[in-house]
Amino acid sequence: MNFFPISLIYLFLSYLPLCVSAQNSFSLPQALQKAKENNPVLKTQLYNIQIVQTDIVSAKLRPNPVLNNQSLQLLQANKFAENTSWYRNDNRQVWWQLTRKFHLPAQRRSKILFAEQNAQLEQKNYLENERNLLVEVAKKWLTVWFAQKNLEIVKIAKNNLDSLIRINQLRFEKQVIMQTELMRTQLLGKQYEIEIKTEEQNYRNELQDLRLALGVQTELENIAIDTNSVFIFTVPTQLDSLLERALTSRSDLLFAQKNIEVSEVNIQLQKALRIPLPEAGIIWNPQNGVPYLGIFATFELPIFSRNQGEIKKSFFLKQQSEQQLKAVEQKISTEIGIAHRAYQTQAENVRSYQEILQQSEQILKNVRYAYLRGGTTIIDFLEAQRNWLHTQQQYTQILFQYRQAYIELLYATGLISELGN
Repeated sequence: MNFFPISLIYLFLSYLPLCVSAQNSFSLPQALQKAKENNPVLKTQLYNIQIVQTDIVSAKLRPNPVLNNQSLQLLQANKFAENTSWYRNDNRQVWWQLTRKFHLPAQRRSKILFAEQNAQLEQKNYLENERNLLVEVAKKWLTVWFAQKNLEIVKIAKNNLDSLIRINQLRFEKQVIMQTELMRTQLLGKQYEIEIKTEEQNYRNELQDLRLALGVQTELENIAIDTNSVFIFTVPTQLDSLLERALTSRSDLLFAQKNIEVSEVNIQLQKALRIPLPEAGIIWNPQNGVPYLGIFATFELPIFSRNQGEIKKSFFLKQQSEQQLKAVEQKISTEIGIAHRAYQTQAENVRSYQEILQQSEQILKNVRYAYLRGGTTIIDFLEAQRNWLHTQQQYTQILFQYRQAYIELLYATGLISELGN
């Protein structure tokens, strides 16, 4: 009986979608784009931008006028004007005052500019939240890929063993082998069945977690990952180039830079607020039937309080923002160095393991061939089968670590945000 080479079976099964029902298959960039659009946490954070933008509207509003009324009624009847009663104008005084506070031009401009800068700062903060979310989604996608590959490997091993079990059943009926050999192969097959059930449950759990991150309705849409898509994307290979790219595109750095600009505008605003707001208006004051018209003006004298505390605080906030920028730059340099070294190490591990993988497949093929022709024992075959499965699983683990290191490199450089565009 002829059998397909194990490597061809593995290659064939790896391209089969696990779920046969109607579903959406997501490549990594598609998953990231879906998360940008539908992730419930990110959609909640998007409101922060709109909330902060309302401060711009508030900053542009001018103070409302204030209407003040004071009415005084004469209570002693003997003091009333001759031939008058209590409800006559001659026996009361009325005060109507209409005033409004006036923003100084520098104060108004600073308030509006400060609100606009804060809105831009919140947009940078949203991009940083998005970057953090995308790396988590990418890792979840990769975990689903890892669970699916492990399941496929065990299924390949089970299919390979099932064919041998059928052969051994015929060989046992013809009394070519002992019942013990048949039972050994059947026992390993049952172990594989248990492992398949475990891997299937793990795959479903990871897929459910990914579905939540993508914001997909569980009841309405089935999803899967597209393992056929190209995973690796072009990035600079030199450490200096990666660092230069990060210093121009990482959202946390852009946030820190914008925070300094906000601090500078805040200093201008607090200095402008040293001058109190003037209030002015008109007064209509009929007294005992005699009308009076006047003006009203008040100005707080900045003798003791000149906003000194807020001004001093604004300078400290700027110094804090500048220190934060330095901390972020150091963090970026460290993270890129670690991510770059990890990526290079894992890439070398993948290349080194290729030979081990080929040797494992060749050994299993040779031992199987020898066993079916009586050249070796069932013990040797089962050992070769276990070693093959362990090697395949180990190789998948190395591929997982390599791709994980690549995702971390994309995250460290800020390029992960471009994958979802």
